[in-house]
Amino acid sequence: MDDRLETLTLAMTALDEQTVLALVKEALADSTSALAVVQACERGMRGVGERYEQEEVFLTGLIMAGEIFRQVLTLTQSDLEQELAGSASGKVLLGTVAGDIHNIGKNLVGTALRSFGFTVTDLGVDVSPKRFVEEARAFQPDVVGLSGLITASYQSMRETIGLLREHAADLGRRVPVVIGGGTIDERVREFVGADYWTVDALEGVRICQRITSAG
Repeated sequence: MDDRLETLTLAMTALDEQTVLALVKEALADSTSALAVVQACERGMRGVGERYEQEEVFLTGLIMAGEIFRQVLTLTQSDLEQELAGSASGKVLLGTVAGDIHNIGKNLVGTALRSFGFTVTDLGVDVSPKRFVEEARAFQPDVVGLSGLITASYQSMRETIGLLREHAADLGRRVPVVIGGGTIDERVREFVGADYWTVDALEGVRICQRITSAG
């Protein structure tokens, strides 16, 4: 990994706003890939999530991290959209599950999906299983994306997916569910009953592309 990108990841994890923004501007000025820059920041956000789980940072730290990342997305958006340009169609319903307030990874996935031409409805954070079902019935998405960073979110994911499956007839079909978050793996996917999992925003886009092109 480029030393500057590694430093950027560490600065993001440390919530060092000035260093993060300076490194982002410097990297873009040197024609570093905007995608690589955002991915470095995404890795840093996983570090923030780990610090939160270890109670090294608290809610104020998460809010600060979100604000720093918002600024990074603003700085990189133009270049990022050019790098991610493509044609796709489909609707994705996103949300962070009940009991979890992390939104960084979810927001990045939403940005990337929109850049690829998907229509995205983002329900925000701490979304109940019932609301996911209600919104899925109204929006009729091709894919439902559930986000969660803390381990306590796994049970919420399981309950949400269970309710979506119960109401498959109301939704017109069994809607594929993708779960994401820094601590997600295959064992979590099996436990919650999801169709796909990822810890990478761009892989999330590719999964949605495969689902919609196969549908």
